[in-house]
Amino acid sequence: MIGKGSVRKAAESTAWSPVRTLSGWGVRSGHAYTAGFASIGFTLVSWLMSRGNDDSKPQADRWGLFIGEWAPTFFALGIALKQEEG
Repeated sequence: MIGKGSVRKAAESTAWSPVRTLSGWGVRSGHAYTAGFASIGFTLVSWLMSRGNDDSKPQADRWGLFIGEWAPTFFALGIALKQEEG
């Protein structure tokens, strides 16, 4: 049976961690949270602008949904970076 300690040791010995790399580049959790909130605003603006054009309603909805998927990604990245900082 594999214990928590051996799993943690194996995880720490992994050569590459994307979150650790981002943290090493100076990206902090606050940056990711800010990007998440900005993407929420950008989603609304994009959706409204797309609705104002002659595009169809489904096309406007697709743009809103496409950009709307960024926010949860940035928030999850912010949580991972916060754990890396602590």
